[in-house]
Amino acid sequence: MIENPHPNVLVDIDGDVGTITIDRPERMNACTGAMFDSLHKAALIMRNERPRVTVFRGSGDHFCSGADVSGEGADGIEGADHGLHNMRRIGDAVVALHELPMPTVAAVDGVCVGAGFGFALSADLMVCTDRARFSLIFARRALSLDFGTSYLLPQRVGLHRAKEMALTAVEYDAAAAQEIGFVNRVVPAEGLDAAVGEYVDRIVAGPPLALSMSKRLLDNAAHSSMAQAVEAEGLAQNLNFGTSDVTEAGLAFVEKRSTAFKGR
Repeated sequence: MIENPHPNVLVDIDGDVGTITIDRPERMNACTGAMFDSLHKAALIMRNERPRVTVFRGSGDHFCSGADVSGEGADGIEGADHGLHNMRRIGDAVVALHELPMPTVAAVDGVCVGAGFGFALSADLMVCTDRARFSLIFARRALSLDFGTSYLLPQRVGLHRAKEMALTAVEYDAAAAQEIGFVNRVVPAEGLDAAVGEYVDRIVAGPPLALSMSKRLLDNAAHSSMAQAVEAEGLAQNLNFGTSDVTEAGLAFVEKRSTAFKGR
């Protein structure tokens, strides 16, 4: 049985599907320092347990309202005795989430702002309900961007749009989020689980090693030359050729049946 890293950060693995849930619905899943730190621990659990896909979600009607700035969240990061240490530990968490080797899907309902927006952006795919609301709310709190938003958002929407979102702290509804391009699908609230499940089922049915390498290739491409990218593609493909999954794909094609990939 997997032990949750924090009472408000829940980790579950059901077969090939892992789930990391922020579970503090009475505060719209606002995170304390210790909860952010525990998201790092949750990511390490997923890395060690290796489900084929991991889903990020919030409990109740909201995804995550960011950091708890109410003064009620005195749950700090153990061993971090300076503000910079706190922020570095928080930064480590979003890096670990973003760098999970398996595909990840954010299931977003309701409020998704500030660091909660960063949590959602750290996933590879994002599905939201038609009542979801997004904002880089930092400027309203006299703060600059954090939890990976300065890195993740420009890659999704471009630099100028990211600056607009950061400098104005405007709230975007689900339709605008899809139009801008940081959301993959918008569905009614009652259809969120089914829509996420469609992505999950397709990923689980896919070749785990190949999907993991495709994820890495895409993430690294923005920071490499084309020559470096195609070299990395060649190395990854050479590894794929030696897997039993490639053999299985060929047999399934010839035998006209579904594939049964093992990740070996």
